[in-house]
Amino acid sequence: MPSKPRPLLNHTQLDANQRALFESARTSPVKILQIGEGNFLRGFFDWMVHTCRKQGLYDGSIVVTQPRPAGAQKLADLRRQEGLYTLLTRGLEQGKLVEQSEVISVFSDAVDPYATWSEFLSLAENPHLEVVVSNTTEAGLAYVPTPFTGDQPLVSFPARLTAFLFRRFSHFEGAADKGLVLLPCELLEHNGDLLRTGVLRHSADWGLPDEFVAWVKHHNRFLNSLVDRIVTGYPTDEAAQLFADWGYEDAFLNTAEPYHFWAIEGDERLAKLLPFQQAGLNVHWVEDLEPYHVRKVRILNGAHTLMTPLGLLRGFHHVREIMEDTRLRRFVQTAIEGEIMPVLALDAEELQAYADTVFERFCNPFIQHRLLDIAMNSISKFRVRLLPSLLDFQTKTGALPTHIVEALAALVRLYKCRQTEAGYVGARLNGEIYPLRDEPAVLQFFATLWSRHDTKEISLDEVGVHTLANVELWGTDLTQVDGLADLLGKHLAEYQ
Repeated sequence: MPSKPRPLLNHTQLDANQRALFESARTSPVKILQIGEGNFLRGFFDWMVHTCRKQGLYDGSIVVTQPRPAGAQKLADLRRQEGLYTLLTRGLEQGKLVEQSEVISVFSDAVDPYATWSEFLSLAENPHLEVVVSNTTEAGLAYVPTPFTGDQPLVSFPARLTAFLFRRFSHFEGAADKGLVLLPCELLEHNGDLLRTGVLRHSADWGLPDEFVAWVKHHNRFLNSLVDRIVTGYPTDEAAQLFADWGYEDAFLNTAEPYHFWAIEGDERLAKLLPFQQAGLNVHWVEDLEPYHVRKVRILNGAHTLMTPLGLLRGFHHVREIMEDTRLRRFVQTAIEGEIMPVLALDAEELQAYADTVFERFCNPFIQHRLLDIAMNSISKFRVRLLPSLLDFQTKTGALPTHIVEALAALVRLYKCRQTEAGYVGARLNGEIYPLRDEPAVLQFFATLWSRHDTKEISLDEVGVHTLANVELWGTDLTQVDGLADLLGKHLAEYQ
């Protein structure tokens, strides 16, 4: 006899405390408009708001909308669960294994801006609204010329936001205290500035009044921010057992690591608007975001790009496997602590503390971070993430950072590829084939270069020299860096 299907998560599955939070969220004034219903915001921002609400620090609720028309069904499914979902947080925290689940209840409504455009715009007339948070993917902040008729939904987020703000400006007659705080979480530098520029460009395109443009500039805060948390989404392989344990189904079950960090370029007085720090969350209101961006790119992203070719060539598949290998883990840590951190103009203790959290995150047993995924576009990633450290180290010490150069050699060897019907492929040291994903011109360059070496037209040292001399790859001629070609050639020989 088939088992009885379990109910979807809804308020009847909640205990007394959870139900009180749910009912409060459904009736609290809407203070936040959220553009994006995806895993990241639900595992990051919404969890933060929920944490504040649990502690009695925040009395607002969120209306969520989807960024693209294709998200309509997802929004409808979220309504079926009354805006509720489970967040499973698990990983290592200060050396201890953490695994906990909680039902998140922060949404008071879900509005489809494409099916109900007028309802979406009417949200702008809410006097309690204070914040717009977004995660629309990096492409979502791009300016796209968009005509505006007033009664048709707009797909472009900056265009849609411009129409929304104009409605608010018109309804409140340009009141200074009705401006909003805009918090884009898209992974782009100067994301707040980009969004502001898009709104101003659409305002000019549409010939909106100068008074509105002045109101946007002076009474709305577009804040640059940097987010950091791995949100791994729906755990497909484990969901059935979890649902059996909990007694309900949850189409929006989400998973995340314990670590979270958010730096927001804004006045600390804004902390009263969103009391994340008061709730004990790792959120910082800062004057300048650049040091935090550099820290993340050079250490976290840099470590990923450094370890990936080394691991792939040796037959590893995931980040955690590298951290479990004594020699490779020591190699990565030595590169970070001895070659990358010393050239950063940041507090040494803070850098070490951050690096320690990075290594701990890499060891999370619940995250299968595939090296082949990290390897996508590795040449441009090396240029942004590791090349500045290499050059800074050489400038500061007069020597070359040997670990970074070895990682570069491994990268050049990783790109020893050939074109097939399925795309470009390379081979590990054990002969196992792997796919390479990068710009066609980059892959063709390396395929041709290595082919010339295989036919003995050029030597291994010349492979390194030609690679370093390719200004299109690096933005500069790296053969001019004293000793780099010789050291690169030495390390390349180790991978033959």
